[in-house]
Amino acid sequence: MRRVPLALAHDYLTQRGGAERVVAAWTQFAPTAPLFTNLYESATTFDEFATVDVHTGRLNRIPFFRHHHRAALPFLASATRSIEITADITLASSSGWAHGVTASDYLAVYCHAPARWLYQTERYLQRDGLGLSAQASRLWLNRLRRWDQAAQRRADLYIVNSSATQSLVEEVYGRSAPVVAPPVDIPATIPGDEDLGDVLVVARLLPYKNIDLALEVARSMPDIRFRIVGDGPLRESLRQHAPANVKLLGAVSDEELWREYASTKVHLALSHEDFGITPLEAAAAGKPTVARRSGGYLDTITRQTGILIAENDLSVPTIVETLNLAFSSAWDRGHLRQHADQFSREAHWSKLQAVVLGL
Repeated sequence: MRRVPLALAHDYLTQRGGAERVVAAWTQFAPTAPLFTNLYESATTFDEFATVDVHTGRLNRIPFFRHHHRAALPFLASATRSIEITADITLASSSGWAHGVTASDYLAVYCHAPARWLYQTERYLQRDGLGLSAQASRLWLNRLRRWDQAAQRRADLYIVNSSATQSLVEEVYGRSAPVVAPPVDIPATIPGDEDLGDVLVVARLLPYKNIDLALEVARSMPDIRFRIVGDGPLRESLRQHAPANVKLLGAVSDEELWREYASTKVHLALSHEDFGITPLEAAAAGKPTVARRSGGYLDTITRQTGILIAENDLSVPTIVETLNLAFSSAWDRGHLRQHADQFSREAHWSKLQAVVLGL
């Protein structure tokens, strides 16, 4: 490939997650930059990538991996290393793999989190619902940690998405990294209130998202309407155990998602997130968030935009009490929107340029 001024890289483009939203934002401001990734499945990720010059790695030739990217884990280290990029600057979005690409010149890594399966193994297994059979041997994990440490040393610059990730990068890599918050896709016009529900949960249906806890909270508040947006492997189990005042909506379009934010009273977030973008989406729609006091929520929620619950008190009675407090409190919708605007795509790209290029 001929040398280009800027190239982008990402672990794999097979889902519609927060990390993929970040890369989609980059393509808005760098539309001619080639994008390198291990796997690409257009049907299951964001439409914005359809107009991008996407270069895939050797694993993409196996259709099974494009639909089950976790199954490719034993092969991703070597496959990522074999991706060669010739560019003045390579900007890699990494949750554990893309920082290992072979870049000809300057490599800047936007780190969503150091590889969770290496440094937060127990939380990762709970996070994605993986059983003991998914754990590799100690020898293999040690070998992968060596690869990971070597990969991070080749990077010229590390950037992180939150102060929580900043601390973790310092702990596991021994390097400092500036914080640049991920972008929030805030539409110019957000639908008005329709009073669809009282509490909105937006999350993939995975164990670490604590949707089961949200269902118990709903069971204790039978007169409060709960709506849950998101899909995942726990869908049927949660549906079977959901009380009558809970509606599971599954995956929805972006337009429908904003309609849900605008039509609720409080957004509820009970998982541990490295950043956690949903409180900002809720704030953009003028709605407060009740969340656990951990991870990225410490960066995205203020006293004027929500209420945080101590991790050691994340019980059904406390959550119920906090939701009732949120219902009865006065929230300034203008302030909520202004808070979210600080995390817009434009603000993100401007800060990222300043860090990478020293502007």
